[in-house]
This record gives sequence, structure tokens and C-alpha cells, in this order.
Amino acid sequence: MNRRQFLILSTTIVTRCQAVDNGGSSAGNGERVVDAGPVSNYATDGLYDAFRDQGFFVIRKGEKLLVLTAICTHQGCTITPEADHSFFYCPCHGSTFDLSGTVMRGPAARNLPPLTAFTNDNGHLLVKIPVS
Repeated sequence: MNRRQFLILSTTIVTRCQAVDNGGSSAGNGERVVDAGPVSNYATDGLYDAFRDQGFFVIRKGEKLLVLTAICTHQGCTITPEADHSFFYCPCHGSTFDLSGTVMRGPAARNLPPLTAFTNDNGHLLVKIPVS
């Protein structure tokens, strides 16, 4: 193994270990995957905020599950759901977003992006989170 191969291998191992330490597994391409538990945990319509500190919210609307980032598009603060779970707000600068992630009030100019989510063979919701 030459020096270049060693550095590439070492960097890959460190990156994967950091992703696991942060509560997820590495998905490659600058992403980590978080197991959000069984899809049955999200059986009723509404906002689920148990993973806010890991960077996302799960929203059930009828038969559809939507996963939105918990990071404000204005300056990267973590957003919070309103007490009645009717919308999100940013405590840093006051932006508000509806439950679809659409900006209701600025200064944020961009909507909250949805995150890629899928169900594995065990019926768990897996969420891909970009690593910055």
C-alpha cells in the first residue's frame, strides 16, 4: 500500500466513524443515514419532532410521510415547531415555515428542503442527511 492509498483509506474510515458517532451510518456522497424507527411510529397525521436535534422532522399527511430539514435556510439555525405543531419558526431571526416547508415569513427566502427517506426491509424509516 502506498502513501496515497493509506491516506484515502484512513480518511474513509475516520469519516465513517464520525457518521456513526453522530447517530447515523455513512451513506457516502457526504450523507449520513439515520434510522428513525418503525414507520408504524408515524401512523397518525401530524408533526413528529423527536429527531429535531439530528436535523429533521417527520410529517405524516394522509398516506404520505414527508421528512423536512430542521435547519433554517436563512442562516442555518435549528428551527422549532410551534407549540400546537401548526408551523415552524426560527428562533434566531423569526422566519416561519408551514408544515410543507414553504416560507410564510422571512427573512428566509428559500423553502425548507425535503430530505430523502425510504423504508428498509425491516419496516424502518431511514433518512439521508447531508453532512456539511
